[in-house]
Amino acid sequence: MQLARTTYAGFNDHHLCEKLVEKEGFSLGRETLRRLLRSAGIGSPRKRRAPTHRQRRLARAREGEMVLLDASLHRWLEDRGPQLTLLGFLDDATRKVLVAEFFPTEDARGYFRLLQRLLRRFGVPLSLYGDRHSVFVRNDDHWTVEEQLAGHRQPTQFGRALEQLGITYIAAQTPQAKGRIERLWGTFQDRLTSELRLAGAHDLVTSNQVLRRFLPDHNRRFGRAPRHTETAWRPAPQSLDHICCFHHERLVSNDNVVQWDGRRFQIPPQPQRFSFAGAKVQLYESLEGKVSIYYAESRLRLIDG
Repeated sequence: MQLARTTYAGFNDHHLCEKLVEKEGFSLGRETLRRLLRSAGIGSPRKRRAPTHRQRRLARAREGEMVLLDASLHRWLEDRGPQLTLLGFLDDATRKVLVAEFFPTEDARGYFRLLQRLLRRFGVPLSLYGDRHSVFVRNDDHWTVEEQLAGHRQPTQFGRALEQLGITYIAAQTPQAKGRIERLWGTFQDRLTSELRLAGAHDLVTSNQVLRRFLPDHNRRFGRAPRHTETAWRPAPQSLDHICCFHHERLVSNDNVVQWDGRRFQIPPQPQRFSFAGAKVQLYESLEGKVSIYYAESRLRLIDG
């Protein structure tokens, strides 16, 4: 009871029982612990909702067939540090968290980092399932002249990367449609918050250190075997750095200068072409802030961020 009130204060009954058995050497069952806690006046911090009738979507049969992605903004560090956003990718068939990381905010750069890690570690999934966040889909009503002439809108930066990878993006229409990953966040906000408190995590770095230790144990406890043993993962391409980044098309001025984001980049003389005035070039902005200028397949210049 002393440990429940101090070291493991805020842990739910199941989580507390695991810690007492695995870390403190106790030998007791969850129901026994629950009776002891209630008799001592210690209630469970996790309130159970009244049961409602729902018809759940059948999970995909193969690992890599559908990956759910989402973010959770929460006071993960309670009053010990800043508010953080947890981004995560969950395999639909196995319920395992494939990659996850804390970031200051939910943005395309964070999703690109996790996507790149997912591709290198597992391969290319068949589909991603998420919400209608502006990182994934265009929510504005503005059509450029080029889009009107082409009859379709340009995707977001993240959407463009998915098209290059051959990944289908499925946008959920309601929060309830994302029930599987929403339940994951409920579990994390209970268990992971307690683990962060126990470890004394107080900032982004220490929180991600705890998260890296937490994920394997979570997957071991809550993961399940897929209905089919054959996976749906496909080999990832070699050019991931040019896919999981930001693309910007620019027109070269008469003095061989490219302007972007308030900066001017001079294209140096190239052996294959004297001048690039009037040519369209591609700027690849890496996740680390480096900018590469390309004309077709030729790199014209690399600028450190």
